[in-house]
Amino acid sequence: MKNYKKSSAKLPVYSKDKPIDFRSDTVTLPTTAMFEAIPKAKLGDDVYDEDVEVLELQQYAAELLGKEASLFFPSGTQSNLASILSHCQRGDEVLIGREYHTNLYEARGASVLGGVGICPIDINESGGMVVEDMINQIKEDDPHYAVTKLLCLENPTAGQVQPQSQIDALAQAAHERGLSVHLDGARLFNAHIHTGLSPKELTKNCDSVSICLSKGLGAPVGTLLVSSHEIIAKAKRIRKILGGSMRQVGVIAACGMYALKNNIARLQEDHNNAKLLAQGLSEISELEVDYGENQTNMLFVNCPEQHRTPLEQYLSDNHIRISSLDRGRLVCHLGITEKDIRSVIEVFREYFKNQ
Repeated sequence: MKNYKKSSAKLPVYSKDKPIDFRSDTVTLPTTAMFEAIPKAKLGDDVYDEDVEVLELQQYAAELLGKEASLFFPSGTQSNLASILSHCQRGDEVLIGREYHTNLYEARGASVLGGVGICPIDINESGGMVVEDMINQIKEDDPHYAVTKLLCLENPTAGQVQPQSQIDALAQAAHERGLSVHLDGARLFNAHIHTGLSPKELTKNCDSVSICLSKGLGAPVGTLLVSSHEIIAKAKRIRKILGGSMRQVGVIAACGMYALKNNIARLQEDHNNAKLLAQGLSEISELEVDYGENQTNMLFVNCPEQHRTPLEQYLSDNHIRISSLDRGRLVCHLGITEKDIRSVIEVFREYFKNQ
């Protein structure tokens, strides 16, 4: 393999202080307008239910999804965990997609802290779960088995929006067999933009939904669990146990409210940029790009193994941050412009020209 040169004079030189960062949409920073919402926040002690800003945010989110109530959490991991523990008791079991975030990347908190068993179910290439596979994992009423109580779904999954008919069929089958349904909707609003379905339509058959404010919506922190009064009351107690109850939380709730009111429609820009990036990188013969019709703001790049380390270094030299090319995930967000995308495509091309 040939040695490569550092960035050509034709290529843009990015500031080390502001790299183009494709690692995740969690790296987004609040806009000036979002910051300006903080001084206007109506603060109080949320443990006493006196923080007006967070109370208004919770009510707004519940109405947006057509549920009874919602509860503000520091993170999506804590929100998902609190939901599972609200639906299940020790010794119960939750069914979940094998590759879903709640199964792989949340440290099995439901089992570690709640004594809830995890039953992973295979998913297809688009991230969906087959109804029959789910039904087959529901345990009989037998003391030898855990009691199957909850089905955990995820939409989108790895940037792919699940067909709503599939989500609804899974939820209906679960309900008919006495299970509750939780949806990890961390990027639910990407699914809303992609499908044109309202958040209510996307979640109508789910008993609880976790929505992140700190990803594509651009808030610095925060997730909302949206559900019934009964589940939210249980989740509030569990949040306290987990150390998630906060005081003058309105300083960040104000950012979350701004995000929900102003940053949902602009997610289309991220989808457009991801498609543009996928098209540009697809023209490089050495790369294989996975960006299907159901993708939103993510694409996956399959790079030959011998190029991965040097290409990662080349991108870094040009102030472009990516996750490991072993996985190859690139995520577009509000910190990345169309101009950035076109420049990044040129950096990729320049690397392979020098090989």
